[in-house]
Amino acid sequence: MSEESARLARALIEFREAEGISERELARRTWLSEATIRTFEHDRGDLPTPTVARSFEEVLGWTPGSIKTTPSEAMSREPSADSAMDRE
Repeated sequence: MSEESARLARALIEFREAEGISERELARRTWLSEATIRTFEHDRGDLPTPTVARSFEEVLGWTPGSIKTTPSEAMSREPSADSAMDRE
């Protein structure tokens, strides 16, 4: 459990309680799945990907970049030879 993920978990729970909304409603507002909401509210210790972090920042009213992120797999992978062939 990292300090950053614990901070995010507390913020999400406090936001839902203050707004009186369900996980489902928070998922709708962030365009994320309920499973994603549960994962971060239960502080599984992982940092969110940049896309997830931006969604949370928007809903929580935090400045962009205020949530530490983990690199997205898709962003860090080199394109494979197969995917290059698909584009031809």
